[in-house]
Amino acid sequence: MGKKVGFILLLIIAAIIGVGSYFYLNGGNTSNNQVSEKPKVKLVIKTPVLQMESIVDEEIDDAYGLMKKVAKKFEEQYTEADVDVEVIQFEKSEEDDQIVGCYGKDNAADILFEEYFNMSTYVHTGKVVPLDDIISTSIRNDIDENFWEISSLNGKTYMMPFLGMQNTLCYNKDMFRKAGLEKYISDEDVIQNWTLEEWDEILAALQNNLTDEQYTMMMYAKNQMGDTHVMTLLRSRGCEFFDENGRVKLTTPEGIEAVQWLMDCNEKGYFPTNAENIEINDCYDLFMNGQIGLYINNAVLNVSIKESGVDYGFVNFPSKEGNGFCTTFLTGFEVFDNDDEEKLKVAKDFVKFVYENDDMLAYSAGSIPCSNRISEKYKDQLQDLQKWIDNTPNGWNFTGNAPNWRGVRNIFYQDIKELLYGEKTAEEIAKLIEDDCNKAIEEGYENSVLHE
Repeated sequence: MGKKVGFILLLIIAAIIGVGSYFYLNGGNTSNNQVSEKPKVKLVIKTPVLQMESIVDEEIDDAYGLMKKVAKKFEEQYTEADVDVEVIQFEKSEEDDQIVGCYGKDNAADILFEEYFNMSTYVHTGKVVPLDDIISTSIRNDIDENFWEISSLNGKTYMMPFLGMQNTLCYNKDMFRKAGLEKYISDEDVIQNWTLEEWDEILAALQNNLTDEQYTMMMYAKNQMGDTHVMTLLRSRGCEFFDENGRVKLTTPEGIEAVQWLMDCNEKGYFPTNAENIEINDCYDLFMNGQIGLYINNAVLNVSIKESGVDYGFVNFPSKEGNGFCTTFLTGFEVFDNDDEEKLKVAKDFVKFVYENDDMLAYSAGSIPCSNRISEKYKDQLQDLQKWIDNTPNGWNFTGNAPNWRGVRNIFYQDIKELLYGEKTAEEIAKLIEDDCNKAIEEGYENSVLHE
């Protein structure tokens, strides 16, 4: 029995020594093996080549630079995962390959920062997630309701608005003076509005004082570029362009009247010769050369127009009420579901980080911020943009949140060609546009899948 007891004592001593060694090597802390490491998450953010400026950071001159800055700050402060953010920039011509073509691949976009004009298509693939769960009351109240409307579908928000841009019209003041239209010229840095009667007077006076190489106002139908501006002109007599179901409705008295107005303008020679075969950039060249009275302007174009030496003023697109229209473009964030719950959570947290952090939102100052508090905070530095900020209520949702917006654009300009040919009546053109656009929209709905 003595030997057996001695052996047992040796085992006990060995066990004690082993435990002691464990405590020594682990600093006396047994909890280390119970704490799991933070998950490692690779987040992919994609953005096309988009030029932008930020008054709070002179190093930022495009969206890629912006995303790199924000990604670094997010990585530094995020505690729920070990995050590695990769920012990928692509040419706009590569968009389909970079977004839809990457679904299910390692380099699929978790977040896309882009113009909603293009992003709206992806909502209908079922990959884009609603973001209402990260939109607090303070975030929602900080952004104009017009922007939320553009970013939503069926009551759900699929894009977070970050930057805004407007297209208004601008007019050549020298041409106005020669036409005796001094009373319509403003010397203030504002966006003017004219009644329909005033528009008729202005266009006729310009036309009566042109040289053989000058034209009254822009028009084009060679391709899709600038098609939204023509759609806005078709709203000038009170037509909403879209009905309550998101379909094009142009065969109304107001819609037909607007079509007839454009046909009359073409017949009177207000538009450039053979406008059906020129594009918006051709009209830009005409305006810069002092050969066209009215053209498009926005915060980006305004830089080059100002540098050209053209003396010009700003005016909204015509409207029946006289307060005018502008086309509103948004740039912001979409989040994609790539069948990885952890990545999806981190992607949403990234976007939430931007909108809950004024230092991140401040990067939008330099373009038109969608954040009201950023616009207010930097209003002294944004004086050149203030006219567009003030003009926000006059914007309209020119896509109507319709699926297959690309399909609509592929056909719309071809129907405007028919309008400019002048071989059909206004009623026929209105029905042609309505039928063709709605066919594309219906195809979009048939193939549309929303994220559940």
